[in-house]
Amino acid sequence: MSENVFTPALGRFAPTRFYDHVVALTRERLWRALAAMYVAPRPDDVIVDVGCGTGSLALLLGRVEPRARIVGLDPDPDVLAVARRKADVADAAVRWQVGMGDALAELLGAESVDTVVSTLVLHQCPVAVKRAVLASMSAVLRPGGKLVVADYGQQRTRLMRLAFRTVQLADGKEDTQPNADGALPGLMSNAGFRDVREAEVVPTATGSISVYVARRE
Repeated sequence: MSENVFTPALGRFAPTRFYDHVVALTRERLWRALAAMYVAPRPDDVIVDVGCGTGSLALLLGRVEPRARIVGLDPDPDVLAVARRKADVADAAVRWQVGMGDALAELLGAESVDTVVSTLVLHQCPVAVKRAVLASMSAVLRPGGKLVVADYGQQRTRLMRLAFRTVQLADGKEDTQPNADGALPGLMSNAGFRDVREAEVVPTATGSISVYVARRE
């Protein structure tokens, strides 16, 4: 995974400045709230939002537990600029960092994080990068640490498969199809996570978004 190559937040669909407006069409408030519920931040927890985008989830987690230490990491400086502006308005103490999801231990320190969360990132990545990012998440977590992923998962119905074509148009079929086929739980297990489960499924206008929860071995 090159430091200079990443899929922008909206893929080929639209410029980054429209991200919050577009993602709102995916029932964002519901699945972000569910993700935050499964993160369940505690005082002094170190929580890393990998591919944090415009910072919506990182800011939500900070509101849920202001004493948690939240890091929002993304490779796109432009999208982080939006996140910083939102944090300034909210007077939120989130640490924003430019970085790639496959280099978490190098950026933050091995076994230094209590919870890793990621939303709408892995579906954009080639399978090799999905594996690398999940391995990196495992490496940065403390033993027994928690992983929460909200992303497009298995598209089980004809309606959801049709809706998901919008995402595939924006991000490419080759990278997104493994998610639609239900590959994420197996990839998580292969990366060293245990107790992997699909905790929630949220149907949306762009396909179903699943919330996965797992623990580092």
